[in-house]
Amino acid sequence: MASAADEDLAASKTDGFKVGEKKTVEEYAKLAQVDQNDESLNRWKASLGISSSPALPVDPKDTRRCVIHSLALEVAGRPDITIDLSVPGALESLKSKPFTIKEGAKFRMKATFKVQHDVLSGLKYIQVVKRKGIRVSKDEEMLGSYAPNTEEKPIYEKKFAEDEAPSGMLARGHYEAASRFVDDDDVDHLKFDWSFDIAKDWK
Repeated sequence: MASAADEDLAASKTDGFKVGEKKTVEEYAKLAQVDQNDESLNRWKASLGISSSPALPVDPKDTRRCVIHSLALEVAGRPDITIDLSVPGALESLKSKPFTIKEGAKFRMKATFKVQHDVLSGLKYIQVVKRKGIRVSKDEEMLGSYAPNTEEKPIYEKKFAEDEAPSGMLARGHYEAASRFVDDDDVDHLKFDWSFDIAKDWK
């Protein structure tokens, strides 16, 4: 039975929608060789990151299809607050050491990640924010489908939609959040808890 936290982070479903047939990297590579003068097909292949550039070497023991390298909070005119997920304890510190967002500030999240082994289909980011145990928001953002990284494109960076922090005395305070990177097959690629404070000014 799913827990309340799991239900909070469940991806939305569209009635009647079925995930398309999966193709391997080799099958996509064959597509890349045909109809090279078809402009619409070339745009579609480019959207998946399909290219003739050599694939990056992958440790066969690392079975992950998507590796999230870093998460960052981007605010115009301020240095990014970046969490390097390769550092031991980085995820744990997200919850125990909340960062501060100025009330009313406009910001966006961004992530860098690598795809390996096979095509990643329908990557989504889901975020639930609670205050004093009560859910105040749930956001879901489609990040797209990606081919494995190559020497030409060794890393992907995705910037999320701009958001605005709440403002006013009642909005200030401590918030708890849970986030999840998941694909069309409902495979979790990263799941973590974090926290932040809404304050009158930056610290």
